Amino acid sequence: MKITPKEISPKINITNCDREPIHNIEQTQQHGVILVIDTTSKKIVQASENCLHLLGIDIKEIINQSLDKVLSTKKVNILYNTIQNSNTLYPQEATFKNKKYLVIPHLSADNHLILDIEPAGETINPIQFQEELVKILHEIKDSDSIEEMSNQAALLVKNLYGYHRVMIYRFDEEWNGEVIAETKEEHLESWLGLHYPSTDLPKPARKIFLKQGVRIISDVNHSPSPLLPQLDKKIDLSKSELRGVSPIHIEYLTNMKVGASLTSAIILNGKLWGLIACHHYQPKFINYHQRQSCKFLSQILANKLALKTSNTFLEKINSSEEIRKKLLNQIDHSKSIKNALTQQSIKFTDILDCHGGAVCYNGKLTLIGNTPKKNEVKKIISEVLKKQNDAVFFTKKLTRFHQDASAYKDTASGILSVRIGNDTDNYLIWFRAEESHHISWGGNPEKKGFVKNGIQYLHPRKSFERWTEKVSGIANAWNTYDIEAATNLQDSITHVIVKRQKDKIKKLNKNLVEVNKELKILSYSITHDLRAPLRGIDGYSRILQSKYANQLDQFGKSALNTILASTEEMDVLIEDILLYSKAGQQDLNITTYSTQQQIETIITAQNITSDTSNVEIKIAENLPEITGDKKMLSQVFSNLINNAVKYSSKETNPKIEIGAEKKLDKTIYYIKDNGIGFDPQYKNKIFDVFSRVAASTDFKGAGIGLATVKRIVKKHKGKVWAESSLGNGASFYFYVDVNTQNLQFSK
Repeated sequence: MKITPKEISPKINITNCDREPIHNIEQTQQHGVILVIDTTSKKIVQASENCLHLLGIDIKEIINQSLDKVLSTKKVNILYNTIQNSNTLYPQEATFKNKKYLVIPHLSADNHLILDIEPAGETINPIQFQEELVKILHEIKDSDSIEEMSNQAALLVKNLYGYHRVMIYRFDEEWNGEVIAETKEEHLESWLGLHYPSTDLPKPARKIFLKQGVRIISDVNHSPSPLLPQLDKKIDLSKSELRGVSPIHIEYLTNMKVGASLTSAIILNGKLWGLIACHHYQPKFINYHQRQSCKFLSQILANKLALKTSNTFLEKINSSEEIRKKLLNQIDHSKSIKNALTQQSIKFTDILDCHGGAVCYNGKLTLIGNTPKKNEVKKIISEVLKKQNDAVFFTKKLTRFHQDASAYKDTASGILSVRIGNDTDNYLIWFRAEESHHISWGGNPEKKGFVKNGIQYLHPRKSFERWTEKVSGIANAWNTYDIEAATNLQDSITHVIVKRQKDKIKKLNKNLVEVNKELKILSYSITHDLRAPLRGIDGYSRILQSKYANQLDQFGKSALNTILASTEEMDVLIEDILLYSKAGQQDLNITTYSTQQQIETIITAQNITSDTSNVEIKIAENLPEITGDKKMLSQVFSNLINNAVKYSSKETNPKIEIGAEKKLDKTIYYIKDNGIGFDPQYKNKIFDVFSRVAASTDFKGAGIGLATVKRIVKKHKGKVWAESSLGNGASFYFYVDVNTQNLQFSK
C-alpha cells in the first residue's frame, strides 16, 4: 500500500531531521559497490545488490565467504596485515569486467571493514596533480580577506573539476549558512549572499562531514542499490562516500534541479566552519583522487582562514590588553574598584566594542553609556545571570532568556557578562544594541513536513527564490576575542579582590595577635592586680568582723556580711572569666583516658555528695573512654555536674544521672537532673556568656560556666546542647570529635 505524504502545519516544531540515522542507510549509489566484512570471522556479511551489474559477481556467491572471492589473495593479505598493525588503509586498484576500479577501505566505528568499490576514472598525471596542488597553495594568499580567499578557492574548484556552480558556504553560531563566495556559469542566477536554515544540513550530516570530509552524489536521480542481506544490527557506514543518500536530501536537491553534487568540509580548529558546495545540473562523477585533491584544497583554505582569524584575534587581544593594563593601574591607585572601572579616563567598556555597560559590585549598580534602566538591569542580573552556572554568559539575543528585554532592544539586544570575585552578586556587563537588517534566504526557511507511519518528517521547500525578511532584536555576535578580553579582565579584577581580601585578613590577624597579647596582659592583671585589692577588702572585712563585730549595730553587721559575700562572689567571677579565657587560648593536649575515673574524681574532690547529702548521683557502668584534653574536659564535666546539682538542690529527692550513648559514629555523653529546668525557647541562649535563664533568682552564678563548656567542646570539634521544660529537669548532651590524625598525642 502506498502512503501519500500528509502536509502538516508549518507551526509544528519538526526536528526529526536531527535524528535521521543517515550514517547507516543500507544502500549504495548506483556508480559503486559496497562490501561489509566482519573483521573477526573475515567473512563478507553484506554486499550491495549491484555487484553483478558492475563487477560481474553474483551476491549469492560471496555472502558468508572470504574476501578472496572478490579480490586477489595478495590484496586481501595486504588489507588484513594493515588492520592488524593498525596502519593507515590505502586504496588499491582492481579490475572487474575489464574495467579498472578503486577499492577504498576503511574501518567502521563498530569494527567492520567497509570496502567502497568505484570506477577508477581517468588516470591523473602525477606532474599535473602536483601542479594542481602547487596552484592551490599559491593562489590562496595569506594577505587576502576571508571573502577573497573564499572566492579564489571557489574559482580553483570550478576550474579543476568543471562543476556548473561552486559556493563557499559559512555557518553561523546557530548553524544557519550563508553563501559568502560563488563562481558559476553565466546563465545561472546568483545565490551569493543567500542564507539557508540549519535544517538544510542537520546535525547528523554535520557530524559525518567532520569524520568524512568530502562527499559526492554522482546522480541525484539514481536508483539506489540495497545492501543484502538485512542484518539484525545496522552497520555504521559514516565513512563510506558510496553510502546511500537521505531521501530528504535527494528531494532537496531535486527541488533545486541539481543533477549531481560534491561537498567538502572546511574544518577550522576542529569545528565545522563551512562547506565547499559544488552543484552540477546533469550527472557528474569525479574519481577518488580528484576528491582527495578537493579535500586538500579545503584543508589549505581552512589553514589560511585559521591564520587570518588568529591574526585578527591577536590584534584585538593586544589592543584590549593595553586597555586592561591601564584599568589595572587605575584600580591599583584607587580604593574603590567600581570607581576605577567607571569614573576615570579609561572605562571598562573601552576594552571591547559595545554601546554601554554596567558594574554591579558590593550591592551597588553603576551604568555607563547606552544601557537599560537600573531596575531593568537589576532584573537581568536576578532573572538571567544568577541562574547561570558558568561565570561567563553571552548572547546576541537577550529576549531568548528574558522576554522583558524586548522593551529595550535598542540598548541591550546582546549582553556579555562576567562574574567577578567569589560573590555571585558582582558582575561586569557589556551591552550591544540591536542591529536591524534584512536577511535574504534561499526560499522561505519556515519548516513544513509530512507524516508517514505516524512519524513527522521534514519536507524540503520547493522554491529557492530569494526570500527576504527583516530581522530585529538581534545584536552583532560576540566574537571569541571579545569573550577572551572580558575573561582576562575578570581574572585580573578577581585577583585584585582576592589580594585585597588577603591583605585585609592579614591585617585582621595582626590585630587579633595584638588583641590576644592584650588579653593575656589583662588576664594577668585580673589574676594579680585585681585580686590583690580584693584580698585586701576580704582580709580587712574579716578583721572587722572578728574584732569589732560587738561594737557594730545590726545594720553594720549586715553591711559587713554583704561585703564579705560580694568579695567571695567577685572572686568566683574572676576565676570563671579566667577559665573561659584560657579555654579559647590554650592548645589541646590530647590523650585517651577513663571517663568513669575522671567523673568519680570530680565528685570526690569537690565534696559534691558531702555538701549536698541528699543528692543521688547515678553513674552508668562501663562508661566509654574519651579522647581529648583531659584538663579541659574535666572542666566540662565539672561545670555540667555542678550545674545539675545547683538547679536540682531545691528538690525533695534531687537526682543526677551521668551516662553515654552511641549514635551513628558518635559517643554522646549526658548529664541529666530532675531540677527546675528551663523554658525550651532558651535552649541555645543558655550557652551565651553572662546569660542566665533560670526562672528563679535563688540560684547564684555569673552565667559563664556553660559558655566555657561550649567553648571547650567547640575547640574539640564537638557539639553541646540541652533539652528541658520548666519544672521537669534538664538534660545536657555533648560529644567531642578531635581529628587525632592531625594532632599529636601526649605520652
